[in-house]
Amino acid sequence: QVQLVESGGGLVQAGGSLRLSCAASGRTSYAMGWFRQTPGKEREFIARFQWSTGSTHYAESVKGRFTISRDNAKNTVYLQMNDLKPEDTAIYYCASSTVWTVIPTEYRYWGQGTQVTVSS
Repeated sequence: QVQLVESGGGLVQAGGSLRLSCAASGRTSYAMGWFRQTPGKEREFIARFQWSTGSTHYAESVKGRFTISRDNAKNTVYLQMNDLKPEDTAIYYCASSTVWTVIPTEYRYWGQGTQVTVSS
């Protein structure tokens, strides 16, 4: 079982930045994804990363503002979030998958989530 531990959430003003971290227990997964969710709404894909090729893909809502990356030595995936907007407020989750997908149910393992709140 892949274990994921998230950190880095917090409260920031609009236009500010945060970097989320997701420490993984191993590198056996094919890809990692970042999702976000507000209570009462469906889970939303925001970014994904493929370990073997380094390929990335971003949701249109965050393209140009968010960047997904990794630190091989720490076996950690990051989500750098710049120019944050109030609509970015949500619980952010990292997840591990064995396929290249944006569908939440196709991700096998999930972190516990970290709260990001952006004030206006």
